[in-house]
Amino acid sequence: MGNIFSVDKIAFTILGYPMSYVEFIGTVLYLWSVWLIAKRNILTWPIGIISVLLYMILFYQIRLYSDTIEQIYYLGASMCGWWIWNKSPKDNGQITDVKYSNSKNLILWVVLTGIISVAFGFLMSRIHILLPAVFPEAASFPYLDAITTIMSFSAMWLMAQKNTESWFYWIIVDVIGIWLYFVKDVKFISLLYVILLIMAFNGLSMWHKSTQNKSANR
Repeated sequence: MGNIFSVDKIAFTILGYPMSYVEFIGTVLYLWSVWLIAKRNILTWPIGIISVLLYMILFYQIRLYSDTIEQIYYLGASMCGWWIWNKSPKDNGQITDVKYSNSKNLILWVVLTGIISVAFGFLMSRIHILLPAVFPEAASFPYLDAITTIMSFSAMWLMAQKNTESWFYWIIVDVIGIWLYFVKDVKFISLLYVILLIMAFNGLSMWHKSTQNKSANR
């Protein structure tokens, strides 16, 4: 059967695009986890963890090193989010205490995200020189990939903390991701990001309504 985790192990072909098992299963689980998080359902975290592990394998093989490292962060953030959400008040399995950050914290997150993105992009542009044994080839689009990585870090942590503005970060990441993965010829993931963009707008709407309803009931 070969290595089922290899990008060369094809599950099926759709519209001329060879779909690997690792990409297909990871994508299905990822979509499911995003659908669950929009509904504020705690099951999003264990399902998302499995997806993270599969994407970690995928991204390393196609040399998107920033995305590979990003999955390690997601793994830790997902475990943390699972623990935080488990302690949250719930109604029919949905957490009820989503909120917006105050203006000071929001500005701080934006500034830190920008500074760290530039620094990380510089690092990833030289990673094949610094660690040639681990990263044998130069990273593709190191700065753009780094921006989406750091923005995703911020979004994931804000989401684990149940902050509604995390969806704005995801919307920006999704727009960039649509182009980036199309250029890297991972077209199914590019299509996934189109779907994720729609889901992000839906998630923002649902969390915003929950936040407004909580404020109205005080």
